[in-house]
Parts: sequence; structure tokens; C-alpha cells
Amino acid sequence: MAGRRRLDEYQAKRDFTKTGEPAGDGGGPGTGDLFVVQRHRARRQHYDLRLELDGVLVSWAVPKGPTLDPDVRRMAVHVEDHPREYAAFEGVIPAGEYGGGDVIVWDTGTWTPVETDDPAKAIENGNLHFDLFGEKLTGRFVLVRKGRGDDEGKQWLLLHKHDEHAQKGWDPEDYPKSVKSGRTNEEVAANPDAEWHGDRPAAEAEVRTRHAGPSPKELDALDSLGAKGTWQFGGHKLALTNLDKVLFPGNGENPAITKRELIAYYATVAPVMLPYLEGRPLNTHRFPDGIGKAGFWQKGVPTHAPKWLRQWHYRAAGEGETQYYLVPDSPAALAWLANYGALELHAWTSKASDVEHPTWVLFDIDPGPETALEDLLLLARLHRTALEHLDLTGRPKVTGQRGIQVWVPIEPRYTYEETRAWAETVSRTIGRTVPELVSWEWAKTKRKGLARLDYTQNVLNKTLVAPYSVRPHPGAPVSVPLDWDELDDPDLRPDGWTIHTVADRLRDKGDPFAPLLGMAQRLPEL
Repeated sequence: MAGRRRLDEYQAKRDFTKTGEPAGDGGGPGTGDLFVVQRHRARRQHYDLRLELDGVLVSWAVPKGPTLDPDVRRMAVHVEDHPREYAAFEGVIPAGEYGGGDVIVWDTGTWTPVETDDPAKAIENGNLHFDLFGEKLTGRFVLVRKGRGDDEGKQWLLLHKHDEHAQKGWDPEDYPKSVKSGRTNEEVAANPDAEWHGDRPAAEAEVRTRHAGPSPKELDALDSLGAKGTWQFGGHKLALTNLDKVLFPGNGENPAITKRELIAYYATVAPVMLPYLEGRPLNTHRFPDGIGKAGFWQKGVPTHAPKWLRQWHYRAAGEGETQYYLVPDSPAALAWLANYGALELHAWTSKASDVEHPTWVLFDIDPGPETALEDLLLLARLHRTALEHLDLTGRPKVTGQRGIQVWVPIEPRYTYEETRAWAETVSRTIGRTVPELVSWEWAKTKRKGLARLDYTQNVLNKTLVAPYSVRPHPGAPVSVPLDWDELDDPDLRPDGWTIHTVADRLRDKGDPFAPLLGMAQRLPEL
């Protein structure tokens, strides 16, 4: 309740029927140490410094922005607390609403109070020392209240200490781009619908991105290119190569498919696919020479990647491990990946903003050579029964190969160790009901042809194929989400949809996973 009371002033100033800002309820998960700085062009341009504390974002408006220059003091106005979900907000607040204007996530990371074990009390006393660990802002900062007067003590000073992170002459206006989208305020204002991102899971249900796929003119331009050329798509120039290269050789049943067709598919399906990729580090399975040759996994971002592609620095990576990952945030990013030969896309189940806490629990039903289709479907239905018993919502997804997966959206409050243990308990309970169909052996050679209920994918940086990703098999099959009742379709095949038929399915059926987006469920004790 404390969070709700602290948000009374924030909510009183806003009409949430007209603005995409999250209203906030003081509830939901949080790490407790998030900070964000948002560059906000409202009636007057300013930067908003927000520190997560006691379930809300304690906030100061800094007209000239924070600086790493230790000899410069910035005025900071203590404003109303904001909901924790607001940390992810990037877009446009409608004109006429409180704070109307464009907002970008200028910097974000974590913060730690110093010289106190009660930061709320330190703020009340008007003197807070803290360390920031952001993409732009690092080191020791101090917020000091100037005194109490008619403004009720809202006037503060923000300064950076003389430490190893201090930089004389450092100006925030020299770094105008969002750390979230790589765009400026001007670019967000020019195309706000494409910039309604949600890095914080609690905000996803309230703020949704509607990305635009390619227009007929853009598709015609792609078709008109020769073997290579520059394609103007989604506000970006993409240098495309080897467009007529056959990536999927034809056979008696399936026609040959070129890189040009793969690019067109990913660009077209992007509005539906991106919600499952946005904000998440990406692993790719690349086949630059087509599926006739062995593919390879790539996690790191190549040095020749265009600067407009969003990258994320995995600071916890060890020596020799991937440091920078691509985080797809636009249809153009998917088109670039297709040109790069990335056939399969595998997003992390946690977001870059909170990598230790997944937002999905995954069940992978991996059939063996002796597993008949009806047995595979039975195993999938047993997962539905288990979820219903646990009062949880999930959906199945065909893999585009032989298997079926079940995805369950959760609050990002659990560690991977906790979600893996929970999924193992559910999987083993299901397996005990049909032991004749299931093996728990890791190696396929030891499973005696039986299926494996694989709960081990619930691990950091261990991924399953993303919804609507292509698979490296003849005909370019696609991993497609399902409604539960589709498991009763006698014509269902796990590889039954291809890049040529998914568009018709989406037009007729929609996206069965859409209701799961932003759904934050708690896992019941087992």
C-alpha cells in the first residue's frame, strides 16, 4: 500500500485514458536498485533522474542534465514519485496532458546508496550519497537539498564527486541517444508508434509497440533490386547482398527459396514477431551458404554491423565469452539479420534490463524416433491439464521440426535456478503419468526412441527457437504458436507452416501467443 500512497500525486496529474504512460499500482516485482535518466522534451527540455526506492521511482528533474564533471553543480527539482514501470517508458506523451512531449531512456542501470543504510531517511534529511552503474553515468553522486522554503524543499543540487569516473567538461548533450533504442528525442517524436518500447515487464501490458512491416512500395523495391543493392526500409538503409542465393534448395515437394524471400518474410512478420524479441539479447543460427552446408551459432555482434542496430553489453560475461549481443527492436533489424544469413532466431527468456530473472518458463517436448504424432500430442495435452490444475495460462507452439513447446509467462521475480527446479517438478509429474512414452536420459542414443520432457532450457543464455522463426529445413518451415484446441486438429503437423503460409494463418487466426505478452504470473508452490 505504501507504493500506492506515494503515487497519489503522480496519478492525480494524469489522464490515463489519453496517455500511454503506465499508471502504476505500487505492486509487482522489482530489484530495488534500478535507476533511469529520461531525456524529456516537454514545455521545457530537461532530464529526469529516477531512483528505485520502496517500490517507486523517487524523482528529480534536472534541467541541464547530470554530468560527470566534478566541478559543476546542477540544479535538481524534487518532483513526485513515479511508478516503477515508468523506468521503461519511451515514447510521446500526448499534447495537452501533464508533461506532454517526447521521452527517451537516456541512461539506465543500477544504483547503490553509500554512507547510509536508510536512503529514504537520507532523502528526508536532504543529503543522499550514491553510486551509479549506468551506460553513461558512473561513479559517486550527491544530491543535496538547498533548504526548505516556499517550494517545500524541492530545490536540490546534483553533483559528481572527484573519483576515478569523473570527467571535466563532460556534457550530457554530447550523448543525445537513447540507450534503449539508439534513437534521439527527435526520431522518437517523428515516429512514436514505432518507439513505444517496454524494457520493464510490468509495463508491457500497458505500453505496446506497433511496428510497421514493409509497405507494398518497399516490397516492390526489394523485388526490383539486382543481386545486391541498398534497400530503404523502416527509415534505414540496408546494404543487401547475394539476394538471389538459394538458401533452401528445392525438391519435389518444396520450391527453392532465396535470401531475398527470407528477407521479405522476416520484414513482413516483424510486427508480430518483435514483441517476443524486443529488449532481449539474441542468439542466431546462421546459414550464410544455405542449409545445404552446416550452419553455426553466433551470439556476438559483428564489427561491421550498422550503428543503428541496438547492442547490449553483457557485463557479467567472463573472459572469452560474448560481450555484446544484438537486441532486435525494429523490422529493419530483422531484415538485416536475414541478409546476414541468420535463419534461426533465439531470444533469451530474460530481458537485458534484468537478465537474472526470466519472463518465461519453457517446456520442450522433444520426440524420439519412436514417438508417434498422437503420443506427442498427448504429452502436450498433459501439459495443458497440468497448467489448468495450477491455475496458470500458457500456450503450445510447434517447433517447425518434430517437437512441441509450451511457453508460460511469469513475473520476473524468480531466478533461473528457481524456474528450472519448478519446471522439472512439473515435467517429472507429467512423465510419471505416461512412463512408457518418456525417457529422462540426456543423450538421445540412450532414450530408446522415447520422448524427453526437457526442462533444462530454463537456464541463462540457453534458448529455444523464437515464435515465427524459420527453421533450417527444406521448404523453410516456421515455428508457429497455437491455441490449445488446435492440438485436436487431425491435420496438425509440427512443421506444417512455412514462410509462404504463415501470413495467411496470421490473417485468419491471429497470433495465439498475443494474450501472453506482458502477462505476469506467479508460480504456485508445488
